[in-house]
Amino acid sequence: MIKSMTGFGRGEDSDGVRTATVEIRSVNHRYGELSVKLPGRYRFAEDAVKKIAQSEIKRGKTDISVNVTSGAEEEAAVSVNTAAAKQYFKGLRELQQTFDVCGEITLALLAGLPDVLKTASPALDETVIARTIVGAASNALRELDGMRVAEGRQLAADLMERADVIEALLGSIDARAPELPAVYAKKLKDRIEALIGFGGPELTATAEERLALEVAVFADRSNITEEIVRLKSHLGQLRAILTNGAGEPVGKKLDFLVQEMNREANTIGSKANDLKITSHVLDMKSEIEKVREQVQNIE
Repeated sequence: MIKSMTGFGRGEDSDGVRTATVEIRSVNHRYGELSVKLPGRYRFAEDAVKKIAQSEIKRGKTDISVNVTSGAEEEAAVSVNTAAAKQYFKGLRELQQTFDVCGEITLALLAGLPDVLKTASPALDETVIARTIVGAASNALRELDGMRVAEGRQLAADLMERADVIEALLGSIDARAPELPAVYAKKLKDRIEALIGFGGPELTATAEERLALEVAVFADRSNITEEIVRLKSHLGQLRAILTNGAGEPVGKKLDFLVQEMNREANTIGSKANDLKITSHVLDMKSEIEKVREQVQNIE
C-alpha cells in the first residue's frame, strides 16, 4: 500500500474531566522530522505522543498540536491562610496603637495582603491525562492515515500510467535499434562516394573491408541492448513496488530506482547516435522526471 507524505488528521478524546484535541499535519520531507506542541502543564505526555506517531509515520515533516480543555471539576482551588491573616491583623493593630492612627481593618484589606488567599491547581493524574491525549492522537493519526492512503492510491495510479508510457517509448527504441548499423553503413558509404565522386570508380575491396570494419565498430559501440534490458527490469520493479507494497515506506527505494532509470535513458541517448531514438529518449526522460517528482510525495 503506497502512502503519500501529505495529509491532515484531527482527533478528540475525553476522560470525563478534560478533553484533548490533537491536530496532525504532515508534508513532504526527505527524512523523518517530528515536532509536538503541548501546553506546558501537559509536557509529561510528549514522549507518549511521539512514540505513537513514530509508529505510524516513517518519513516526512510532521507537526502535532495538542490542546487540552478542562471542566469545572478541575478549576483551581482557593485556600485561606488563617494564620497569616491573624498575624497581619495583629500587626496592623500594633501600628494603629503605636502611631495613634485611626482606620478600619477591613476584610478586603486583609484578603489583598500576600499569602492570605492562595490558589492552587489540583494534582494531575498524569497516567489518565496521558492516556486521554494519546487516545486523541490515535484518532488523529487514523484520519491522517486515511488521507495519506487515498492520495497514495492516486499517486500509484499515475505512476503506473507513466510506466506504461515509458515502456511504449522503450519499445519504439528497441524496434529501431537493429536498424542502426545499416543506417550508419549507408551514411558512411554515401559520404565516401561523395568524396570520390559519383560515377567514379567503385569502392575497392579494401575500402569495402574498411567500411565493414567501421560499421562493425559502430554497431558494437552503439549497442544498447543491455540498457534496454535494465530499463525494462527497472519498470518491472517499479510496478511490483506499487502493486505489492506491504505498508512499509517505499519512497527512498523508488527514488533510487528512478535515478537508475534516468541513468539508463541517458546512456541509451548517448550511445545510439540516432535522431529518432534521441527523440524517444527525450520524451522518455520527460516522463521519468515526472515520475521522480511524484515519488518525492511518497513515504
